[in-house]
Amino acid sequence: MWRAKVAERIVDWLKDKVYSAGGKGAVFGLSGGIDSALVAALCSQAFAENNLAVIMPCYSSAEDRADAYLVADKFKLKVQEVVLDEVFKTMLRQLGKPEETAKSHSLAAANIKPRLRMITLYYFASIYNYLVIGTGNKSEIYIGYFTKYGDGGADLEPIAGLLKDEVRELARFLGVPDKIIEKEPTAGLWQGQTDEKEMGFSYEELDKYIRFGREGLPLEKVKRIEHLHLSSEHKRAIPPVCPVEDLI
Repeated sequence: MWRAKVAERIVDWLKDKVYSAGGKGAVFGLSGGIDSALVAALCSQAFAENNLAVIMPCYSSAEDRADAYLVADKFKLKVQEVVLDEVFKTMLRQLGKPEETAKSHSLAAANIKPRLRMITLYYFASIYNYLVIGTGNKSEIYIGYFTKYGDGGADLEPIAGLLKDEVRELARFLGVPDKIIEKEPTAGLWQGQTDEKEMGFSYEELDKYIRFGREGLPLEKVKRIEHLHLSSEHKRAIPPVCPVEDLI
């Protein structure tokens, strides 16, 4: 069964990467979604007592917060909750934006939220000598569906080799609650936001494209996927360095 083998490999990989870097354990954000739930399950196996799940509401739904605690209880995780609402509002005021922007569909404002969460995770990582564990999967990374230096800011990405449907299968195998597996994916950037609505295609269509290419998919969906992949290349690469060695 591939699920057991993959889980074992990821757990061993996490241990090797963290310990070889001189770290003691793992810190990760727990959002109430399936990706972070799977990472939580894997980290609970890899580091036992030396892990920290950080729940970071920022104009988030009460259901997401409750689901995050559901996962934390399931895997007996240490939890730190940091409410970022006021920090976010203060940031908007300093930027000269009205607080109402917090509830709008402004992507520039919404992306502040995952960047505040990244700051929070690295704060705790520094305190405990933990590494920050990312929650990005292969499907989302392929099209750049993450915030640069936000949820894309991590030391390790243990599930970045798994497509979304594989994330669901592995999560079910490891005992992630069905409620988490079956809920509609959302980044929680604004009220009513969902991943598939924002992307313009389903995860099923995206996974099919990554596996098999264009065949069998509507042309407009293919064009959308390929556009997102190409336009987000900078998000998957380290910042380019201008070559000057030949002038020195």
